[in-house]
Amino acid sequence: MPLNRDQIAKRAAQELRDGFYVNLGIGMPTLVANFVPADMQVWLQSENGLLGMGRFPDENEVDPDLINAGKQTVTGVPGHSFFSSAESFGMIRGGHIDLAILGAMEISQEGDIANWMIPGKLVKGMGGAMDLVAGVQKVVVMMEHNAKNGAPKLIPQCTLPLTGRRCINMVITDLCVLQMDEDRQRFVLIEVAPDVTVEDIKAKTTAELIIPSQVRTVTV
Repeated sequence: MPLNRDQIAKRAAQELRDGFYVNLGIGMPTLVANFVPADMQVWLQSENGLLGMGRFPDENEVDPDLINAGKQTVTGVPGHSFFSSAESFGMIRGGHIDLAILGAMEISQEGDIANWMIPGKLVKGMGGAMDLVAGVQKVVVMMEHNAKNGAPKLIPQCTLPLTGRRCINMVITDLCVLQMDEDRQRFVLIEVAPDVTVEDIKAKTTAELIIPSQVRTVTV
């Protein structure tokens, strides 16, 4: 069975480490905030000027002035702080963010990412994705393995305008987990969702992958 959105977020949360400074992209990556382990201190950062985001608020906790970069209302953990967008991007561009978890429309077999626009469609703006993929130490992508029309999203070369080149370290989809090899040549299939086979992955992927002899099952 493919993983649902919460399960993808739970798997992404396994990449968090105590003391990490982490940026969550808009969309599915924001769900990771709900799965930070209780015994772990992780500082979630948002491009609009917030460090120390917590889980999404209950109805009686909503503060319309406390939002993330996707304009969703959020909570703050003890010690959270506010600052200008310029300072926020200084953190990103200065290499002070340990991990970014982003969404994507396309990922190439060499780790290029396209996630900010589709030609001919209205775009609100590029946001901080280009800065994140260039300035953050590790970049993880969360996404469905295939588009709504069934087209592969892991492909030999991106067809949409690029956000960054050869910058993705890990991809977590509803079908599997892929990790870029040490030489940054191809993604290695390291985990598959329960009841999903390696042949299923091959059939739904046009990118060239490295398939080891043993592949673990995703645990969430």
